[in-house]
Amino acid sequence: MIHFDIATLIEEAAKQEALMASDSFWNDQKAALAIVNDLNEKRDKINAYQKLNSDYEELKETFDLLKETYDQDLHEFLASSLMELEKNIDAFETTILFSGPFDKENAILELHPGAGGTESQDWAEMLYRMYIRFAEQKNFKVQMLDYQDGDEAGIKSVSFIIKGRNAYGLLKSEKGVHRLVRISPFDASGRRHTSFASVEVTPEIKDTGDIIVEEKDLKIDTYRSSGAGGQNVNKTESAVRITHLPTGIVVNCQNERSQIQNREIAMNILKSRLFQRQEQERLAELNKLRGEQKNIEWGSQIRSYVFCPYTMVKDHRTDYETGDVQSVLDGNIDGFIDSYLKMEVGKND
Repeated sequence: MIHFDIATLIEEAAKQEALMASDSFWNDQKAALAIVNDLNEKRDKINAYQKLNSDYEELKETFDLLKETYDQDLHEFLASSLMELEKNIDAFETTILFSGPFDKENAILELHPGAGGTESQDWAEMLYRMYIRFAEQKNFKVQMLDYQDGDEAGIKSVSFIIKGRNAYGLLKSEKGVHRLVRISPFDASGRRHTSFASVEVTPEIKDTGDIIVEEKDLKIDTYRSSGAGGQNVNKTESAVRITHLPTGIVVNCQNERSQIQNREIAMNILKSRLFQRQEQERLAELNKLRGEQKNIEWGSQIRSYVFCPYTMVKDHRTDYETGDVQSVLDGNIDGFIDSYLKMEVGKND
């Protein structure tokens, strides 16, 4: 297990608990809620750590018992329990690797195919399916925002929210350009094609009170929904597209039945993206002052998925790779996530 200072965490939690006992604690409700939320996160980590240690001690006792008197059923129980403990330790390590202020938030994903028509549009849909499978494995919920079908197959664009604890912390590693190499099913000559699709990942930030959006800076269009959404789809112009003119950020929402609901969701997402943009600019300025050169581009190629002439998925930032391409496209991307988080922690050490 990576280094985890449980003693310091317990001490910090005790100080916050003492602070909460103060009569004036709730005078500043915003600050108080921030402390409560932080304390709850600390408690969760402490409880998880203590549970892992308790499970380890129990298995150790079982192992000692097995050494004294061998029993087949006990042997099988110990083997399966060890596998479960290892899985739980891996999950715990991932959570303590989170270092960003918005890692615990929901994640807004937006996928766009690159040049290449049907081939790249099909690749964007494959990635969309990968993230939906990943969300299902984590028991996260998915809220569709906007879905534009491709010309012949695949998608022109899709945006959706993956809702669950630490969703952004897990999926922030996916931001960038994803490259596919395969024999195209759309090429009658059976030639090998290279396709690209971009993935944008933004935290759904609930507290964006400092972000003020002027009406004069917005271009708001309404249109008929084109994706799944019930009987009202295509009957009324309920879908909303908001363009923030100063930054060029565009947000679409068509999932809800009413224009008012879609506009409200789109505005919240716009504020989240503006807030993140503000944070990125602040960090870029700090890095400049420190003399650091860090790649924070949205469009950098991060990962390749190769079906031909060999099978491999490789992350170009961490060098983590696997030969089981299909498993990755079925949503098993935890290895890539863990490697990215460990790389980020290493940068900050």
